[in-house]
Amino acid sequence: MPIALQLPSDPPAQVQPPGIPSFDDQYAKARALANNGQPELALAAYSALLTRSPGNADVLLGRGIVYARLGRWNEAEADLGAAARISPGYADVWEALGNTYRWSEQPAKALDAYEQLVALRPNDPAALVARARAHRALGHAAQARADLERARTLGGDAGEIDGLLPDLQPNVRANAAIPSAGTPDAVNAAGYTWGAGLSSSWTDVGNGPRWNDQTLSLRRYMKGGSLGFETLRAHRFGQHDYAWALDGYAGLWDGAYANLRYQHSATSRLFPANSGRLEVWQALGKGWEASLSDDVLGFDSRVNIYGVSIAKYSGNFYVQLRHQNIVSEGSHSTGQRLLARWYYAGDADNYLELTANSGRSDDPLSLAGGRARSGGGGLAWVRYFNPQWGGKIGASFSRADGAASGRERGLSFALYRRW
Repeated sequence: MPIALQLPSDPPAQVQPPGIPSFDDQYAKARALANNGQPELALAAYSALLTRSPGNADVLLGRGIVYARLGRWNEAEADLGAAARISPGYADVWEALGNTYRWSEQPAKALDAYEQLVALRPNDPAALVARARAHRALGHAAQARADLERARTLGGDAGEIDGLLPDLQPNVRANAAIPSAGTPDAVNAAGYTWGAGLSSSWTDVGNGPRWNDQTLSLRRYMKGGSLGFETLRAHRFGQHDYAWALDGYAGLWDGAYANLRYQHSATSRLFPANSGRLEVWQALGKGWEASLSDDVLGFDSRVNIYGVSIAKYSGNFYVQLRHQNIVSEGSHSTGQRLLARWYYAGDADNYLELTANSGRSDDPLSLAGGRARSGGGGLAWVRYFNPQWGGKIGASFSRADGAASGRERGLSFALYRRW
């Protein structure tokens, strides 16, 4: 852990009665203890000063820095946060608070603190480099690169800047434990603890009322994985239905992770009463990864969807091809989907997505003589307006056997929040 922290400058002198150590003397002693490797004695000295001068921002800053050196993050955050509230224009406080968050692996909070620091010291290259480090930890390559280049023009440490720039190549795999770019909403925590989403879609099916679906989700990110809870609503064929689901991702061995999902509907008018999913991904090296999956849908007649996919990411692009076999009693279907993403901002948050799919069904009960073909595609845009808030808008179409009654067009929207 870095320890070369600058303690706050001496506070204004205070006149004390004869025989009692002055505030300045006590403060100088506390700083000396902190800088001479005696943190516990320094904490006692700073605490005594706070008894003498409650709410003193300089003393809170000094004690918060010592707590941070000891890795006592909660106590450091409490002292430095109090100092920031007392003296919001005190740049040293925001620097120390940002460092504390960065060392305790809370890059989103570190970025907020460094934003305040840069606002107070806009031409300080060290402040810009600190903010760049937080952007880098969050996968914001473009913002980090801009801060580093600005710091260079202001005379920042060239060696430090050159050492950070190589790590800012476009990175669509922001979570090393769960490497796939195919599931960014679930795995790109980027230092955040929680994520939430609200999505809705509308589908024009030609004849009859439009379909609509809504999903509300809350996800908890943990080291090596995440767990989400979802509530789902669907309105189709003049009926509506509700379901809830648990959706988890977990790292396995090196370069591998799994997605496990369970969904339940009490009424099962549109959703299956119970359904589950298991998919295992494996990185193959040189940007390639593959997966095997099985979805089980508990309708009156059980349906299994077996899937295999191969994917490749290169620079700012990610391409995935998935093949599926859908098997139920007396029916067999196949489908292919091609997905391509362009991460236009060079980070893992913002991208344009294009999909194309085709399918074939062999069903002896179908009106098409036992064989039916379908196809379609879609376009979606995901944009984060700031590190915490983002959104998605998409459009899709599909058709079956060229019949007008088999044409569908859809629109979808989503709002994301993480903290």
